Amino acid sequence: MVRIEFLGPIQKPAIEMEAASLAEVAKTLQQDPELKPWLDNSAVAVNDTLVSGLETPLKDGDKVSLLPPVCGG
Repeated sequence: MVRIEFLGPIQKPAIEMEAASLAEVAKTLQQDPELKPWLDNSAVAVNDTLVSGLETPLKDGDKVSLLPPVCGG
């Protein structure tokens, strides 16, 4: 089971799901119309380390964070 966290303005509670890779997570999240616009623009971290490929493997207990772009001042 992996935990998916949505940070910043996404405003969704964390979820837990079975997934062996980020590709599986992405496939599931793309089915949510509220999340779909964020998926192409967000950075992704696994266990607080930024990753760039959907081929990234996941194991039980991993935390996946979606980090949307934000403006700051």
